[in-house]
Amino acid sequence: MRRVLPAVLAAATALVLAGCSSAPAAGPQAAAGAPGASAAGQDVVAGEQKVESIAALLPPEVRTAGTLRLGGAGGTPPSAFFPDPAVKKAAGIDVDFTDAVAKVLGVTIQREEAAFETILPALDSGKYDLGAGNFGVTTARLRTIDFVTYIDDGQGFAVKQDNTALQPVTDLVQLCGLTIGTGVGTTFETTLNAKKSVCTDAGKKPYEVRAFADSGATLTSLQQGRVDVVMSTINGLRYQASRPASGTRFLGEFHRLDVGFAFKKGSPLTPAFQAAVNQLIKDGTYGRILQKWGTTDSAIPESLISPPEHP
Repeated sequence: MRRVLPAVLAAATALVLAGCSSAPAAGPQAAAGAPGASAAGQDVVAGEQKVESIAALLPPEVRTAGTLRLGGAGGTPPSAFFPDPAVKKAAGIDVDFTDAVAKVLGVTIQREEAAFETILPALDSGKYDLGAGNFGVTTARLRTIDFVTYIDDGQGFAVKQDNTALQPVTDLVQLCGLTIGTGVGTTFETTLNAKKSVCTDAGKKPYEVRAFADSGATLTSLQQGRVDVVMSTINGLRYQASRPASGTRFLGEFHRLDVGFAFKKGSPLTPAFQAAVNQLIKDGTYGRILQKWGTTDSAIPESLISPPEHP
């Protein structure tokens, strides 16, 4: 569901999520390399060049047209967000990898901002050629979607900074009786709803899941005490906790997932995209992108097409 927030509070939340706080990063998450607000202005892909042998893997009609349509979900740093809301130009890991892959393939990728939960269905309808939104590779998604992996991220939890009662979550039974905020249409919502019985099986009160279409609303609900804990991406929660104004504490990793560009099942584009990501790994641009966003522990040794979900 989408919540309507007071204008001032919404603006403050947007600054936190966009990493625009002027305060220096602090705490253990900052030590892990969380980027400052200036990271978005660093161009680490400008030197990337077209590789003819990789571009030749694209279907002839794509090479002729020279453009591809991408549905992108923004609003959650460091994956994709808007450093300057007035300009509405996206930045982030997803954006840098998209730009770099486009250079290797010699094509223009036209990004259209879309709600996260609408992108995967739109691939099947042909509205987009590919999608990017920190999409985790899961068994359920693999039934209808092909992925070309480029990082390893996954699921984690966060609480208010002054909440010391909840420690790293290794079992969902630890959340029984609590209210959990998460994103609509995400692997987090799916996981939480699928596992609700763990509480009743243990003779405990079930947890409640509240799903939000807007990441700012999720954070605000945590800050205001309307949810007790948030489940989201590992990288996103680490980034958020490194901003003192967010007032959050990262509880650690729960389940790792590969993340990839999403395509309609059987798309002929996947071999070219896989080869392009592997070229970025080979020439060093890959490492520079991860270093820029403070996510070097999300590196993968090679890009794969639709690997199985991590156990």
